[in-house]
Amino acid sequence: MAVTLKDVEYIAKLARLKFTEEEKQKLAHQLNEILSYIDQLNKIDTSKVEPMTHVVDLSNVFREDVVKPGVSSDEALKNAPAKSDKFFKVPKVIGEKNK
Repeated sequence: MAVTLKDVEYIAKLARLKFTEEEKQKLAHQLNEILSYIDQLNKIDTSKVEPMTHVVDLSNVFREDVVKPGVSSDEALKNAPAKSDKFFKVPKVIGEKNK
C-alpha cells in the first residue's frame, strides 16, 4: 500500500497542518519508506519466538529495607540561615500578591 499525495493531504487536514508541495512530496516518500520497512519486518518468521511483555528482560531490583539513623534536628539546622527553636524560619509566601 503506497502513500499518495492525497493521503498526505488528508492526514495533514486531520492534524490541522499545512505543508508546501515540496514538504508533501518528502512526507509521502518518508511514509512509503516506513511502510516498506514494516513489510520487511512482516516477512520475518516469528513462529518460534515467545511473546514478551516488555522488550527488555526485567528482573526485580528491589533491595531489603534497612533502618538507618537519620539526621538530628540540631545537625539539620546547623547551617540554616534562620531558625526558630527546632524549625527552619522562612519568609511568608502565602497570601502575598505577586508583583
